[in-house]
Amino acid sequence: MLGDYIAMLAVGVLAACVVFIIGRFLRRKGRPLPRWIMPFAIGISVITYSVWNEYTWFSRMQTALPAHIVVVGKGERSMPWAPWTYLAPVVSRFVAADTGGITRSEMRPELVRVQVFLVERWQATRTAMVAFDCNKKLRADLSATARLSADGKLTGTQWQPAQSDTELLEVACEQQRRPA
Repeated sequence: MLGDYIAMLAVGVLAACVVFIIGRFLRRKGRPLPRWIMPFAIGISVITYSVWNEYTWFSRMQTALPAHIVVVGKGERSMPWAPWTYLAPVVSRFVAADTGGITRSEMRPELVRVQVFLVERWQATRTAMVAFDCNKKLRADLSATARLSADGKLTGTQWQPAQSDTELLEVACEQQRRPA
């Protein structure tokens, strides 16, 4: 967030410098700029940068991800201090899966484990391990006390339907459907 403030300050200073240079040039020609132009240009440039920064955050983050990290869901929000977001909500968080780190049970190959990244703007990225039963379309959140053993026995948590996690389920179980 501090980086955003510094960038907005830099954009405002740049706008002030540009208006100052244009004003000096026009004053020499005998056509001075109105006094309101400087604060107006600074305000417009800072607001424009802020809107651009908000709306492009997700696409910039997504392109910076390694190839084995796949975005499986995103969350949008609208904010009262930015009324235009009610027309076009801003993506402020997303969920990504590490497809390179998917592990499959040797005894029961329909059971997979995948690391999930929960990324939210201006928050620290959180990670979680999730287990899926690809045949039954079930999921279980794994933690320090919840484990999935090699033989497929789940301890410390319960299987639950993976209804809202269909894209994550598809990504995690994709290798099972591929021919060997």
